[in-house]
Amino acid sequence: MKLQRKNRLRALSLGAVALTGALTLTACGSDDTTGGASGDTGAKTPAAGSIDCGDAKGQLLADGSSAQKNAIDAWVKQYQSVCKDVVINYKGSGSGAGITAFTQGQVAFAGSDSALKPEEVTASKEICSDGQGIDLPMVGGPIAVGYNVPGVDSLVLDAKTLALIFDSKITNWNDKAIAALNPDAELPDLKIQAFHRSDESGTTDNFTKYLIAAAPDNWKYEGGKAWQAKGGQSAQGSSGVAQGVKETKGAISYMELSYAKDGISTVDVKTDAAEPVKATVENATKAISEAQVVGTGKDLALKLNYKPSAEGAYPITLVTYEIVCDKGNKADTLPATKSFLTYIASEDGQALLSEAGYAPMPEEIITKVRTTISELS
Repeated sequence: MKLQRKNRLRALSLGAVALTGALTLTACGSDDTTGGASGDTGAKTPAAGSIDCGDAKGQLLADGSSAQKNAIDAWVKQYQSVCKDVVINYKGSGSGAGITAFTQGQVAFAGSDSALKPEEVTASKEICSDGQGIDLPMVGGPIAVGYNVPGVDSLVLDAKTLALIFDSKITNWNDKAIAALNPDAELPDLKIQAFHRSDESGTTDNFTKYLIAAAPDNWKYEGGKAWQAKGGQSAQGSSGVAQGVKETKGAISYMELSYAKDGISTVDVKTDAAEPVKATVENATKAISEAQVVGTGKDLALKLNYKPSAEGAYPITLVTYEIVCDKGNKADTLPATKSFLTYIASEDGQALLSEAGYAPMPEEIITKVRTTISELS
């Protein structure tokens, strides 16, 4: 175990050096997610090292963002291996469903890929005694554009072309606009099957915010969690659209990077930089590091930059927030809520994200998150 800890610290140190910039990220080294308590000695795996169960016990219900579901699952596995008196049930029904469940008092916290709207903050005051719901940025990452086009292993698209595809104005894969961006590709005469989310989704909100910012002349919709463009096919959750792409020739959709696997190729996005940018955790980190905290008080809502021009900065990113009451959390779930959130915001908790296909929060931001969690009541 000492050797594991030594190796892990060395990896974290190297990761910190590699990612030093305007905002330094927490360690991006990854840890083994399969461990837990080690025998009866009380020793823990490195990823579980910062877990303090305190008085946590009972069942903790949560719901929301499906984009962060894979991260939550990894965290819960580690947390419950140590805090055996707590059972965490995170549904991952989508950001809209999570916020609704939170404002109705059905869950201890919610996950959302979009910050609370003013009317949602107002609604939260009904269940947060003498307080309100606040946004805690916890998970970052790229929104990958996955596609299934036989014979095309590499594909470059820009914001304008993506807008026209998802607005059903480019309908075939050998369209001249796609061909111009991919002169070396053998594009088939194949109908485009564009999938979008059927549920209210923060991933949809962030994807359309990118289209609005980067292709305003071609995407005339106002944006939001609900899909507004006409045409295309719909599916529930990130897993649903990913499955649609995997099973449908000619398909394309947007999804959190961790869902773009098992044979799903991802688009390289052309920006103002010299080279198209791949959807990777590292490239998303370069864009997220430019985010600004725009929330007031204890709320830590961020404003993302959807038009980065730096080399290697991936423009279609999201940040998932854990939404919780700043004051007035239910007494029976507050200890478990604080304990779990403290762990996932810790250095060890954030270190799990890279392995799961997500980006840790910049140190300057996650430090504020940790302070805010410690003050929850």
